[in-house]
Amino acid sequence: MASDVQSEQWYLQPMQAEQMWKDSTGKGVKVAVIDTGVNPHTDALEGQVLVDDVPEAVAYGAADDYTGHGTSMAELIAGTGADGGIKGLAPGAKIVPYRIHLKGLTGVEEKKKTALPAEAIRAAADTDAKIISMSFSLPYLDQEVEEAVAYAASRGKMLIAGVGNDGTTGEDNIGYPAAAPYVLGISSMNKDNKISEFSSRGNYVDLAAPGEGMPGYCRPSFESYCHDMKGTSASTAIASAAAALIWSAHPDWTANQVTRALIDTAGRKWPKDDPTQNAGYGTIRPRVVLANPNYDAGAPYSDPLAKWNQEKGKKLVTEIPPASAASPSATGSSQAPEASSGADKAAAGSKPDKTENVAAESSSNDDNSTLWIALGAAAAVVVIGGGAFVVLRSRRAT
Repeated sequence: MASDVQSEQWYLQPMQAEQMWKDSTGKGVKVAVIDTGVNPHTDALEGQVLVDDVPEAVAYGAADDYTGHGTSMAELIAGTGADGGIKGLAPGAKIVPYRIHLKGLTGVEEKKKTALPAEAIRAAADTDAKIISMSFSLPYLDQEVEEAVAYAASRGKMLIAGVGNDGTTGEDNIGYPAAAPYVLGISSMNKDNKISEFSSRGNYVDLAAPGEGMPGYCRPSFESYCHDMKGTSASTAIASAAAALIWSAHPDWTANQVTRALIDTAGRKWPKDDPTQNAGYGTIRPRVVLANPNYDAGAPYSDPLAKWNQEKGKKLVTEIPPASAASPSATGSSQAPEASSGADKAAAGSKPDKTENVAAESSSNDDNSTLWIALGAAAAVVVIGGGAFVVLRSRRAT
């Protein structure tokens, strides 16, 4: 069983993971995984999960994964591969686990004690975790989540989320927080180098990463892996790991520079300033950045992706320097949200769907034009409580 699990991680070879690990393993980078909690005692995660780093206010159940989803994401990011377990794309990175109220959480007391998405995002923003990985989706962006995301960005965090698993509806339906400003929205690809049919389409898809045919846990017993799992949840984990590899190699870079590096080097057959609805700027290729010591990541505080629109009276923001001081802790909500641990839908802009094949053209830095796919566990559909607010995000050419 153990060896078979790693053989299912088909994306490691085309991404040239072994070669990348000679330059970076993600060491020194902490990734906040906001999900269903993370079991720190699986073979692949022993010594990888920093439970004591979770702020006390949101620490309840952080090491108690109630579905297996959060643990799967953590292993895809930073699993060591011990005893044949999942080998994460960034095995040198560390995981800081957050448990939030998603579908699958049962019991009145458990729901009451478990953090809401906005609380966890804001808490993670006040830690030294560089990356906030969010493999869940909300159909609308409520005000507390909107403000928490903006606050985390102001603290210099890189926010990454799956765009959702509603691609077969034929509608523009990117979920939140992926569709929010300052969040990198990730779609899923398959082994054939095509965008997954289930992957949501829309104007807020930023990059694509592997997301089909993945191993992971589908129950919280953690006795064995399930196989052939799929979803933009896994794509989010792979993209988060890719960011950790780059940030580890360039510890002085900002979140904007790491984001810009992923965009600049993404595999695509279309102009960089004309992102598509299904793959955004293209497929992630962290090895291209790691292989180029002279890569210029650009201005540290210029956001390459998102600007606030004049929606809700917000001013356009193109630069976010690090906050000089922490803001007050997250405010609670009397109404628990139901969020999806896969990705649901929200209004999105329109862009030409252009092509399903996103194979990258070869370049001087990359002679392998194949796969950069997204993986993920099956999504659970849920709805966040509270008022719904739509925040529009506009892309900016890089």
